[in-house]
Amino acid sequence: MSETVYIETSILGYLTARATKNAIVASNIALTKDWWELRRSAFTLYVSQVVISEAARGDAQMAARRLKAISGLPLLEVTEAVEELASQFMLRSNLPDKASDDAIHIALATVSQIDYLLTWNCKHIANAQLQRKLREISGDFGCNLPIICTPYELMGE
Repeated sequence: MSETVYIETSILGYLTARATKNAIVASNIALTKDWWELRRSAFTLYVSQVVISEAARGDAQMAARRLKAISGLPLLEVTEAVEELASQFMLRSNLPDKASDDAIHIALATVSQIDYLLTWNCKHIANAQLQRKLREISGDFGCNLPIICTPYELMGE
C-alpha cells in the first residue's frame, strides 16, 4: 500500500498559480508543479470538504482550475473526533483564531492516520516550533501527528 498524503489548499494555489516575477514564489510554483507531475502518483492523495470550500473561493476561473486538480480525490470526513482535536489545537497551541481551518486540516490528517500533510502554509501548519506542541496534543489524544512538509521534502531521490 502506498503512503498517504493530505493535500492542503495552499498546494492547489501554487499548482494553479499564474506566473510571477517573485523568485521565491516562482520557485515554489515550479516545485509544486514538478511534484504534482512527477511524484504524486507514488502516493494516495486525500482532500477534505474544507479544502474544496477554500479552493472554491476567489476568482472563478482560478477556483475552477483548483477544483479540477482535485476532482475525484477521496474526501476525509470531518468527524466529532476531528473537531475535538482541532479545538484542542486551537486552545493549547499558539494558533490564532483566524487559523481555525488550518487546525481542521491538521486534525483531519492526524485522526485519519495520514502519513504526510503537504502544505506551503509555513506560518500556521508547516511551522517547526508549532509542530512540537501539535505533536504533544496529538499524543494526548492517542494519535500521531503526520509529517508536515512542503513538496520539496517529498520530491524523492
